[in-house]
Amino acid sequence: MSMTPEQAAWFRDTFARLIDNVDAALLGKREVVALVLSAMLAEGHVLLEDAPGTGKTSLAKAIAASVQGTSSRIQFTPDLLPSDVTGVTIYDQQNKRFEFHRGPVFASIVLADEINRASPKTQSALLEVMEESRVTVDGVPHEVGRPFLVIATQNPIEQAGTYKLPEAQLDRFMIKTSIGYPTLAVSERILVGAVDRNPSASLKPVITTRAVGEMADLAATVHIDPVVARYAAQLVEATREASATRLGVSVRGAIAMIRIAKVYAAAQGRHYVVPDDIKLLAVPVWAHRLVLDPEAEFTGTTAETIMNNALADVEAPLARADA
Repeated sequence: MSMTPEQAAWFRDTFARLIDNVDAALLGKREVVALVLSAMLAEGHVLLEDAPGTGKTSLAKAIAASVQGTSSRIQFTPDLLPSDVTGVTIYDQQNKRFEFHRGPVFASIVLADEINRASPKTQSALLEVMEESRVTVDGVPHEVGRPFLVIATQNPIEQAGTYKLPEAQLDRFMIKTSIGYPTLAVSERILVGAVDRNPSASLKPVITTRAVGEMADLAATVHIDPVVARYAAQLVEATREASATRLGVSVRGAIAMIRIAKVYAAAQGRHYVVPDDIKLLAVPVWAHRLVLDPEAEFTGTTAETIMNNALADVEAPLARADA
């Protein structure tokens, strides 16, 4: 059953209220907030590549407060162990049985700060929970619940002592974006209210965590015409055939685009996806999945350049693709 126009209008209004609420704590970053919320409702995860102090923790806390959820922050360091992330089973001598003590990954919104500073073994501890929304310890699965959003960060500078995220792990993130520094006008507003060290604490929830799950299920019913799906597939193929790439967009990446495009369409009040949705989301959803040829990278070619070239070369369908 496809989403109705009435349901699309409700989704748009609720989504706008969520953006307004989060933006009250993270001033002037509505586009980034919309992207991250779209990833959450598409049940994906977010990689933020940003300088320190741009509001990443505030974003995670504000989203958690807006959906009546929980938030946790994991500071990734070289000595962090996988069990420090997922949790550990401990023997209780009084009850004479093993009990599982949940790690910080059991939260609605998990901020994995500076993920590239931890060892590959610890990084991989996130893989199952990001893909399956569960943790398996000693052969026993533990569900993390809905919603579940990992916001991982990495610093674009100070690469000494870091471990580069492998392509397989990068592919697990639905989008990659950055918050960036605020404008001068927003900086002034932030400094005037600088005494409030935790603006998210005063936010009131817009919806419940159960409603988030219902919105995610509803977004999955947005109609996508085969013409639009073919356009997305042609863009994916263009990244694979580009001479500057060693690896193009994966099948997982193509599916991620359809999932988040449906959410984005519903957020605009539409019950169908249009080619412009794919165009707008192409760089944040696909660019980080590309593996560039070393020679092309040396000459200054970037993943964003390859994506923009693909968008220019592949003709978008003109027909309206509604149900």
